[in-house]
Amino acid sequence: MKTIMTVQGPVCPEELGFCQCHEHLAISKGTSWEKSPVLLIDDLEKSTQEAARLMKSGGGTVVDAQPGGCNRIEKNLLAISKKTGLNIVASTGFHKLCFYPEGHWLFTLSEDELRGIFIHELTAGMFSNIDTEFHSDCSSIRAGIVKMALDTEGLTPIYRKLFAAGAEAARAADVPVMVHIEQGSDPIALFHFLKERRVPPKRMIFCHMDRAIPDLEIHKQLLAEGIFLEYDTIGRFKYHSDLREIEIFQTMLSEGFGDQLLFSLDTTRARLKSYEEQAIGLDYLFTSFLPLMRHCGIAEGQIEKISHSNFVRVFTDDPV
Repeated sequence: MKTIMTVQGPVCPEELGFCQCHEHLAISKGTSWEKSPVLLIDDLEKSTQEAARLMKSGGGTVVDAQPGGCNRIEKNLLAISKKTGLNIVASTGFHKLCFYPEGHWLFTLSEDELRGIFIHELTAGMFSNIDTEFHSDCSSIRAGIVKMALDTEGLTPIYRKLFAAGAEAARAADVPVMVHIEQGSDPIALFHFLKERRVPPKRMIFCHMDRAIPDLEIHKQLLAEGIFLEYDTIGRFKYHSDLREIEIFQTMLSEGFGDQLLFSLDTTRARLKSYEEQAIGLDYLFTSFLPLMRHCGIAEGQIEKISHSNFVRVFTDDPV
């Protein structure tokens, strides 16, 4: 069976354990922080404490969704993984363009150059200190997924360039694509764009649709095409309650899409107990949401799919 690339190297599926598919454990101060102060997670000791808390609760693997050039701290991810034993899958690719300073290399490089950078990060090692200017300083720590972001302006020429480069890199390295879906964006148009560029639907993960796209018929339409949806509006009460989140899961399960659902918390500084004492914590799925799922009648076998088997399937394209 195919392995999954983590910051410490390839890991067999049976070593992954409980999987959270979209988290943030290490973000340096930059344009992201200027846009929102909660997008600063730069204390290695505190992030390590948070990862240790998750491991103690039963966690095994997280995807860190911060791409290179956007305040990713890959050396911290490696240090956290080594210290705690948490498997961490790092991301290459791009975030929403508002998180980059004016004149950033992401805006100016060609599609071929971007594709080459993304492939290098997936196959050789991630580039370091590239938040403003691109240079060739490179670590041996490899990314394991292509993170991309769809914003409200849709597939403008620059986003088409970026999505095309990310799609080609994912195909070349045989890894999934994971896409931030913004409120008010058009995920169906993006699905067709990626499919036209030969990304198999079964290697696509669309994130945040449980808060970004209130029309659940669109969720069903995309799931029927074969993609995975990662739901993470859990413990995010400014959007909706956890009971509403359970209802969304139950709707998709009743439609037969139990093999295509993933979950996570999409953590920020404000949601990590080691940074903010009153936060829900990276272990919130264990302390609150899993008990609620069980109470609401979601079977253990289905929880195992959402927390492990589906993750393995989208990363390896192997049956579980």
